[in-house]
Amino acid sequence: MTKQIEPTSYVLESVKTGKQFKDKGWTLESACEKEPTLIRAIYEKKQIDVKDASYGIFRFADWLPVHKMLEGSSAPITYKSEGLAKHLGLNNLYITFSGYWPERGANFRTCSFKETEAYAVGGRLSSDNGDVLVVASAGNTARAFARVCSDNNIPLLLCVPEDNINALWFDEPIKSHVKLVVTRSGSDYFDAIHLSNLACEIDGYIAEGGAKNVARRDGMGTTTLSAVTTIGRIPDYYFQAVGSGTGAIAAWEANLRLLEDGRFGTNFMKLMVSQNTPFVPIHDAWKADSRAMLPLDDNVARRQVEEIDAKVLSNRKPPYPICGGLYDAMKEAGGDVLCATNQEALEAARIFKDTEGNDIHPAAAVATATLMNAVKDGVVKKDDCIMLNITGGGEERFKNEKDIIYLEPDYVFDINPSVREVEEVLVTVFESEYYAMYI
Repeated sequence: MTKQIEPTSYVLESVKTGKQFKDKGWTLESACEKEPTLIRAIYEKKQIDVKDASYGIFRFADWLPVHKMLEGSSAPITYKSEGLAKHLGLNNLYITFSGYWPERGANFRTCSFKETEAYAVGGRLSSDNGDVLVVASAGNTARAFARVCSDNNIPLLLCVPEDNINALWFDEPIKSHVKLVVTRSGSDYFDAIHLSNLACEIDGYIAEGGAKNVARRDGMGTTTLSAVTTIGRIPDYYFQAVGSGTGAIAAWEANLRLLEDGRFGTNFMKLMVSQNTPFVPIHDAWKADSRAMLPLDDNVARRQVEEIDAKVLSNRKPPYPICGGLYDAMKEAGGDVLCATNQEALEAARIFKDTEGNDIHPAAAVATATLMNAVKDGVVKKDDCIMLNITGGGEERFKNEKDIIYLEPDYVFDINPSVREVEEVLVTVFESEYYAMYI
């Protein structure tokens, strides 16, 4: 029998002014604010009741802005580390893992915590009006949304840099209502975002919203909920690699709800977020104590992105300065922005596999490398309670166990196409029986 959940009761709130209002179904921002600000979901239920693991990510539905449950999800799992903890001399290291590790109960078919976002967004979305959801991605997000939307009959347009499409692998074919368009080789995530913005100017296409979407952030926040409800307390430190920083914002917001819950402590986790050298725009802004992102030439940025192994950490315009964004999160919670080189991340990935028994994604390896450096530098102490957010892993094993296929692009755009060109292409791309039912 298919499990069901009741729609979650919540209102939306402007982080800037605290004004509250109802969700009209796909509200991404407050209409009454003059300055840019994120909005936040305020849940009626103040103490979370976690359902059993068979509900997947929807075991945390009390604090997800959803009205339905999608099929096929897996929740992040948290366990107390023995191998890596011993290697680092830590007594209270907890690993929150989102990926493929069936022995531990993690069954993410795309091996990435981006599934937490995709399922939460899909659970919020009304899928009966035929609008096409538009998602820009550097790779992992696209793979997660493709899998979830394919399995749950949600029309989807993916916008991805051509150089990143090797991330779009699957163990089963993706259905025809999911389409992929790319920006030509040499472009980056920012260019894919620009393409997605052009698509959203066309009737029938709606922006997923990125960090502005409360479902995306609260889906990511389930990593923190997994950790805290497993450990029984709010950790002292939270380590995660960031491209946009949305995951760290989500962790901060989950922390705020857990404080209000009252059963898990009174502290903020220090947000120890990390980037992959040489592409470190969030690091540079934070170290300059600047709310605004620092100037970065587009061509320089593209060259830096080409150099990093963790391509998913390549957001040039993250939600860092906006009210309620990463700058505010870190100012309230405390923490730092750390960096790791490709070589440090590779070594950290090797050590994680040797000590814990599973492979991890490059971004998770960046976070692990910065944890190792923080221990070496005495930033964290042996008895501190630490959450290491492994945002993707088990991919090597998954690919060895499954027959893998790749999603091919439906069209390759130049870096700066016109809206008219995008519209003409999409009419052709979506010229299918499925799409014709609605448009």
